[in-house]
Amino acid sequence: MGDGRSVFTLDFGAGRQALAARVSDRDGLEAAVRDLGLTGPRPAVAIVGGANGMTDADMERTSAVVALALLPTFAATRAVVVDGGTDVGVMRLMGRARDTFPLVGVAVEQTVVLPGRSAGPGDPAPLESHHSHFVLVPGTEWGEEAPWLADTATVVAGSAPSATVLINGGPVSADDAAESLRSHRPVLVLAGTGRLADRIQAVRNGARDDDQVAHLAEHPLIHIADVSDPAAVRRQLTALLRPGG
Repeated sequence: MGDGRSVFTLDFGAGRQALAARVSDRDGLEAAVRDLGLTGPRPAVAIVGGANGMTDADMERTSAVVALALLPTFAATRAVVVDGGTDVGVMRLMGRARDTFPLVGVAVEQTVVLPGRSAGPGDPAPLESHHSHFVLVPGTEWGEEAPWLADTATVVAGSAPSATVLINGGPVSADDAAESLRSHRPVLVLAGTGRLADRIQAVRNGARDDDQVAHLAEHPLIHIADVSDPAAVRRQLTALLRPGG
C-alpha cells in the first residue's frame, strides 16, 4: 500500500487468529484502524501498566479487579480496549480475560516476535495470542510505542469518550500516562496494584517523589480508585466513558 500501512492475518495456532496492521507513519494510522474494522465513534479504553515487574500478589489483585470491574464496564459501554499487546503482565491478563470485546495490541514490531517467526536480536517478547487485533509500529526500543498507543485509542474513539487505566507500572507506563494526558484523555489510576500506581496515590497523600510522578499525581485528569473496591472502580470508569464525563 502506498499510504504507510499494510493489513494481514496473524495465525497463533489452536484456532486463534488476529488481524494486524503494520503502520509506518502517523498518516496511515487512521486508515489502518478503519481497515481493521474498528470504525467508530466508539468508547475506547487504553490499558497501560506493569509487564515483567509485577509480583504474584500484584497479579492476583489485578485479576480480581479486571473480572469484577473492568470487564463489566467494557461490556456495558461496548468499548474497544487498547494495550501493549505482549504476553506479559497486564497485557497477558487482558488477553486471557477477553471474551467478545475488541482488544488491540500496539507494539513496536522490532521488539516483538510474530507467530511463526524466529526471534530477532535483542530480547523480543511474544505477542499475546488472545488479542483480536494488533497495530505494529516503527521503532527499535521498548517504550517507543507509547505515543502510538495513545493515538490509536484516540482514532478508535473518534468523537466518543475514551479513558486510560493505569495498573501497576514502571517508567514506560509513566510515559504512557503522560501521552494520554497530552491527548486530553483522563487516566484512572488503580491504587493498590503496586509500583507507579501506588506512588501516584502516595504523592496525592502528601509523599514526595520525582518530578514525573509528581506531575502525574497533580494533573487534573488523573483520577484514583482503590483496587480493593471494584464497585468504585467500575463507577469511576463508567463515568469517564459517559459522554461529557
